[in-house]
Amino acid sequence: MAAPRLVIVDDHPLFRGALSQTLGSAIAGVELLEAGSLDELTAQLAADGSVDLVLLDLAMPGVQGMSGLLYLRAQHPEIPVVIVSASEDPGTIRRALEFGASGYIPKSLASDVIREAVVKVLDGEIWSPPGIDLNGSADPATTELAKRLATLTPQQVRVLMMLSEGLLNKQIAYELKVSEATIKAHVSAILQKLN
Repeated sequence: MAAPRLVIVDDHPLFRGALSQTLGSAIAGVELLEAGSLDELTAQLAADGSVDLVLLDLAMPGVQGMSGLLYLRAQHPEIPVVIVSASEDPGTIRRALEFGASGYIPKSLASDVIREAVVKVLDGEIWSPPGIDLNGSADPATTELAKRLATLTPQQVRVLMMLSEGLLNKQIAYELKVSEATIKAHVSAILQKLN
């Protein structure tokens, strides 16, 4: 396998640096890129989308819950995304995997376990933390929502994210450089798809 390209997306520079150092010493020839926000990542991927893995924090400004993961899965379905988060809640881990994450790494894990997790995901496996029971009953409503969210187009996911931030249709139209009528059509389609 050629040397992999990874992007670490976290709003804390100290954590990005620590994770970069941890992975740089473990994966031969790895190229590590960093982004401090989802917008920064989006710009990087637009400039050069040849990335093998994105390591994404759930809690960043402009990202609520699984919205960053949903956006990446819709916009770049070919790039595996691993959530790296302070949350160790089994329900959150299960939801992340249901919404298309290729793995979930709690920030509290030891460096060697984090390295092992990233290598396994690069090898095509789905990775979840040891000792976390994910076999509990999956919430049928969450599973159904994940299926419905998967039907949204990348632009619809972006509009949904902006709506969740409290932006008005007119503001979204301005940000996306489209007409307000286009945004209204997206909102209507989103509401229909999400029932």
